[in-house]
Amino acid sequence: MGDKIRILWADDEIELLKPQLFFLEKKGYDVVTVSNGHDALDILEEDGSIDIIFLDESMPGLTGLETLSRIKVKLPNIPVVMITKNEAEKIMEEAIGSQIDDYLIKPVNPNQILLTLKKIVDNKRLVSEKTATDYQQEFRNIGIEINDGPDFKEWVNVYKKIISWELRLDDSNNAQMKEILNMQKEEANKEFFKYVSRHYADWLKQAKGPRKSQDILKDKVFPLFNNGKPTVMILMDNLRYDQWKIIEPIVTELYRIEEEDYFYAILPTATQYSRNAIFAGMSPLDIQKKFPDWWLNDNEEGGKNLKEGELLTEQIKKLVKKISNLNMSRSPMYREQDICKTMHSII
Repeated sequence: MGDKIRILWADDEIELLKPQLFFLEKKGYDVVTVSNGHDALDILEEDGSIDIIFLDESMPGLTGLETLSRIKVKLPNIPVVMITKNEAEKIMEEAIGSQIDDYLIKPVNPNQILLTLKKIVDNKRLVSEKTATDYQQEFRNIGIEINDGPDFKEWVNVYKKIISWELRLDDSNNAQMKEILNMQKEEANKEFFKYVSRHYADWLKQAKGPRKSQDILKDKVFPLFNNGKPTVMILMDNLRYDQWKIIEPIVTELYRIEEEDYFYAILPTATQYSRNAIFAGMSPLDIQKKFPDWWLNDNEEGGKNLKEGELLTEQIKKLVKKISNLNMSRSPMYREQDICKTMHSII
C-alpha cells in the first residue's frame, strides 16, 4: 500500500472494537484509538499525519456531533466517517450538514469499513494521481503558449489555465506537481511583466488594448441603467481570480452568474490608483490634474480613497452630459439624481 493510511478512531467502546482494529491493521492501515472527543481533538492538534477520522456519534461528554463541529473548524478538509447506533433522520441530517463523508451503523462490519475507506481515501488518491498526470500533459502546452508571444486576450487564457490547475493541485496534495506549477507560474509572471512593460504606455495613450480600471463603470455598469432596475455594484479590493473561484460556488447558491469578464488594472493596482480610476473613470494622472485637492500621493499622509463618492458623481455627470450632447431623449433614467439612486449601493 506504500505509506500507511492513518486512521483516528474515537469511540467510548473502543475495547469492543478489537476485531475491527485487528482487521484494519492486517489490511495495512495504521489506527490510532481514543475513547472520547477531547482526546481526539488533542491527537489532531499534535499529529498532523491523520488521513481520516472514524467518529462515534453517542460518546458521553463531548458528543460525536460536537466533536465533529470542532474538527471542521480546524481541519475542514479531513474526511470524517460518523459511526452511530441511531438511524434517526434528525441526527444524520445534522451530521451530513456538518460535512461528514460517510456514516456506518453499529455493529460495524469490517468489510463495510474497508469499503468506506476505499471509497473515500482511494478515490482521493486516484483523483490526485489523475490530476497530476493531466497537468504533466498540459505543462508543455502552457509553456508553449507563454513563450509564443501571447496578446492581452491570450494572456488572460494562460492565467485562467494556470489558476485552474493550481486549484486542482491544491485539492490533490501532490507536492511535486505543485512545485512544478509554481515554477511555471513564476515563468509566466516574468514574461507577463515584460509584455506589460512593452505595451503599458501605449495602452494609456490610446483607446486600443485591454479594458482598464477607468473603463469598468462605463463598459460594465452604466449600460445596466437602461433596464430601469436598481443596480448594485460590489467592489472587492485586491480580490484575485483564484480567490474568486473559491468563493464562486457560495455566490452561485444565491445568484446566477451571467458573465465573467476581466480587466487590466491601472498600475500600481494597490492603494489609490486602480480604485480611484474605477470610480472616476479617469487615469490617476488625469484625476490629479482635474481634482488636485482630492488627490494624495504616496508620500503624503491621509486616506488615499476618501473621495470615491465625489469621483463617482463626477463620472455620472459626464455620462449625463454626453447623452445630452448626443441629442438622445433624456428619460428619467438618465437624470443625474436618478442615476445615483439607481446605482443603489457601492461597497
